[in-house]
Amino acid sequence: MRATPVFPPPPPSYTLRLLDSPHQIDPAAWDALLRRQSQPTPFMRHAYLAALHISDSATPHTGWAPCFVTLWQGDTLCAACAVYVKAHSYGEYVFDWAWADAYQRHGLAYYPKAVAAVPFTPVPGTRLLACDEPARAALLQALVGWAGAAGLSSLHLLFASDDDLAAARAAGLMLRHTVQFHWHNQRPADAAPFADFDDFLASLAQDKRKKIRQERRRVQQAGVVFRVLRGREITTDDWDFFYRCYERTYLEHGNPPYLTRAFFAQMQQHMPEAWVLFVAEREGRRVASSLIALSARPDCATGQNNIQHIAYGRYWGALERVDCLHFEACYYQPIAWCIAQGVQRFEGGAQGEHKMARALLPVQTSSAHWLAHPAFADAVDRFLAREGEGMAHYLEDLRGRSPFRQKHP
Repeated sequence: MRATPVFPPPPPSYTLRLLDSPHQIDPAAWDALLRRQSQPTPFMRHAYLAALHISDSATPHTGWAPCFVTLWQGDTLCAACAVYVKAHSYGEYVFDWAWADAYQRHGLAYYPKAVAAVPFTPVPGTRLLACDEPARAALLQALVGWAGAAGLSSLHLLFASDDDLAAARAAGLMLRHTVQFHWHNQRPADAAPFADFDDFLASLAQDKRKKIRQERRRVQQAGVVFRVLRGREITTDDWDFFYRCYERTYLEHGNPPYLTRAFFAQMQQHMPEAWVLFVAEREGRRVASSLIALSARPDCATGQNNIQHIAYGRYWGALERVDCLHFEACYYQPIAWCIAQGVQRFEGGAQGEHKMARALLPVQTSSAHWLAHPAFADAVDRFLAREGEGMAHYLEDLRGRSPFRQKHP
């Protein structure tokens, strides 16, 4: 049977502090730590996490009870992680419903559990903020020790960075792999950035190129044009319109939206530079919108560097139905913008093989898991071994279906 890792308290060189609100942490200290990570994202900025809290989007009321696990040396923040205690598995995008069901069938409680993740945000990036690798290992040790002492069934690090995964692997946690689809601003022939959208189309196989042109033509023939707004160009009225679109999309699928209007008000006030809004108009009426987020290096956490390297597809919605408008708003408009702005990568979010036809290519994303119950940890470990083999074959198959033109000898 697989041995469940047992973790002592963190080394005495660190002081462990458990905080239940982002407001108990100095934003400058948190963001300074974020800037030191190899895979920072705007979604781990203090302002973003605080907005989730302030807006009642991710709070105990919605099933996301926050605990900010921090390690200190004197007054210096050395490591930190945003963790949420949960009584459900909604808004995570790494699906463990079958695990919860197995626990229930055996008369055991899977909930509450702990999740180290950005709520509602399936974007790979650093979860264990640390000043160095020993601090990262000590933070993970503190996390699992806290989860065990709190009587939680499990701890899950979702969409973790390579550094996080290395620490998790060394600590004996179980790894799980999934697939996302990302677009890269790189011509296959010579690895140079695309000159424009036509240059991008020219790199695709003929059938893919033809399909994209047909889809874009349908949107144009419907009389739809787009305006692109960035940062403080996005007014309160624009945010109001976007939220109407976003809310309707969720309601049409039978669920209320995860994020409140107050959350986006916080983004407008505290993180405007992190957003680009695409507004679709027809006959002078706004009919749809899509929103992408931006990351800047090396000063990701402050937005001071204006050279955007990564864009993240986030949300969309429409008030009128137009054939192929979703593809135009969520893929073609953002890709064209990324090419024009020199963005290196556009991450399309969770799941969706259909994205490959738009040249978003498969990449592996990973999470790490600790389960307190030894027998279930052993069963999940064996399940993940089988699932991992299947995922590896799936990824290999996807990579063999490139949308780009094939080189001829």
